[in-house]
Amino acid sequence: MGILSAILWLPAAAALLVLLLPARSTNLIRGVALAGSGLAFALAWNLLGSFDRSSVVPQFQERASWVPEMGMSYALGVDGVSLPMVLLTTLISLLALLASGSINERVKQYFAWFLVLETAMLGVFMAQDWFLFYMYYEIALVPMFFLIGVWGGKERAAASMSFFLYTLAGSVLMLLGLIAAYLATPEHSFDMQTMGRAAAGWTTGFQIAAFLACLAGFAVKVPVFPLHGWLPLAHVEAPVPVSMVLSAVLLKMGAYGLLRMADLFPAGFEWFTPVLFVLGLINIVYGALMAWRQNDLKAMVAFSSISHMGFVLVGLSAVTSAGFSGAMLQMFTHGLISAALFMLVGMIYERTHTRQITDFGGLYGRVPRYSVLMTLALLASMGLPGLAGFVAEFHALVGAFERWGPVAGLACIGVLITAAYALRTISRMFSGPLNPRLGELSDLTAREMAAAVPLVAMIVALGLFPGAALQMVGQAAAPLLAGLR
Repeated sequence: MGILSAILWLPAAAALLVLLLPARSTNLIRGVALAGSGLAFALAWNLLGSFDRSSVVPQFQERASWVPEMGMSYALGVDGVSLPMVLLTTLISLLALLASGSINERVKQYFAWFLVLETAMLGVFMAQDWFLFYMYYEIALVPMFFLIGVWGGKERAAASMSFFLYTLAGSVLMLLGLIAAYLATPEHSFDMQTMGRAAAGWTTGFQIAAFLACLAGFAVKVPVFPLHGWLPLAHVEAPVPVSMVLSAVLLKMGAYGLLRMADLFPAGFEWFTPVLFVLGLINIVYGALMAWRQNDLKAMVAFSSISHMGFVLVGLSAVTSAGFSGAMLQMFTHGLISAALFMLVGMIYERTHTRQITDFGGLYGRVPRYSVLMTLALLASMGLPGLAGFVAEFHALVGAFERWGPVAGLACIGVLITAAYALRTISRMFSGPLNPRLGELSDLTAREMAAAVPLVAMIVALGLFPGAALQMVGQAAAPLLAGLR
């Protein structure tokens, strides 16, 4: 078994072991889940030491024939596009499991589904076969459906069904596009590299039609306006650890798919870049406006995700090195920031049983550790220089200005609105007199600090020292851009 297979299947093996344990052994179940996810995390981050940042081909490849009659194979590999997503997935999954201390009902089923979800997400980012990619993409729907539908809030049934139906409908369209590409490949293979080479012989009209089908599927997951309807409800109703993974990783599966489409349908991708640019601007401004209107902290973070994913679309639409680098880095940095925000919102909710911004006030004096971490996460969300969000958004905007000129400045409207609601939240939650009903509020525990500090520390570190990350994504963007020009 190769290193990627070990990373991929460790969470699944831990899920199986969890199911074999007695339901009453909750501490043991938590320990096994953390061990399985922790081992996957350790192996994944160890790949950084041997990963060749100058290489443009997938590394650590594993290949085995699966269904040769249909051209399907068990093919894994990572490059500069997928490795950051694998690292993000293992990090967020481990921290989300660590933050799952409030789950006290059906504990065994919860951790088993969560570990299956981690395996599915890893499979999406490691797959080097389009059918394998699609299989893992679809499998991820099932555990998320149950995680929201069983452990969510009062409207959990509607939230889980909305998420499932939206995503499934988009996936069907994506499948049609992939089948069309498979049939147009002379070797009738789902291998990503084989299909990518065959793309040179496809007509522009065929690529536009096939890309449109796949775009519809990935746009739901990003989510792109107006296909975002499932997101706010799903985030508000999902348990906090599930919201962390949903925002930090699952949304990135759609953006990651669009990046891979640049290699599979280069002419179709190039034809749709004006559409991606316009949709990205709409996402940025609309998501920021909706976030500014919210008084519920969780709803605010949910809508802010729509806005921040707009920068990914704007960066991709630029078809420049700066734009692609910004888009890829935004996927990673937004994962860190959104996960930190959802985690910290959940921690204050467990203490106060409210998420209304107006119910807080004067928290700096009462819970200083929480206040510092939440303030840094909100400042990163607004793109403050020196924090990770600024580096990614700056590169995406530079690329957009290179391609689209001054009209790209419309994205700055969303930046200003984001700054307005982030600073408003900081002011209302942490300054002024302490709300009397919060007088007995306790600060973060050691376990909570262990879950939150790594995310905030990485947000600061990437903001101050982005060089290595930019080198990796910049090198990965080069072959994609070469195929588009």
